[in-house]
Amino acid sequence: MNARSALPDTADTTAAAASDDLLALENQVCFALAVAARGVIGIYRPILEPLGLTHPQYLVMLALWQRSPRTVRDLGEALQLEPATLSPLLKRLEAQGYLTRERSARDERALDVALTPAGQALREQALTIPPQVVDRLGMSLDELGSLRDRLTEVIEAVQHD
Repeated sequence: MNARSALPDTADTTAAAASDDLLALENQVCFALAVAARGVIGIYRPILEPLGLTHPQYLVMLALWQRSPRTVRDLGEALQLEPATLSPLLKRLEAQGYLTRERSARDERALDVALTPAGQALREQALTIPPQVVDRLGMSLDELGSLRDRLTEVIEAVQHD
């Protein structure tokens, strides 16, 4: 046995120390979530480009495909976005002809957002998006469903603070 083999491997020692270090980058949930989010949104970019949508605009359209019309307040709550963030998204989607924004007949303080026929028609094209994302991620629907469920639990946990 040579003296070198009696010493612990430096890479193993570093990895073991990092796994015990509460401040090691690779141990941070925030880091894993941030990198995963950037990566997943990056996968969407080329898929959404032919539809003329950004990822945030796609999320608005998803909410409106679920239910339209909706008030700006309701959309903001559904998307967990502040009005200052949501308003420019709605203006761009309106300029693209996908939605309208009008004062509510029920409450003139509220702004109703509704899909146009072009916005409704875009839904058919959007049906191709989820399978492409699943394919690019290389994960099964069950795995992605479990991941979404766990992330939903994280969202609920942070909202209770």
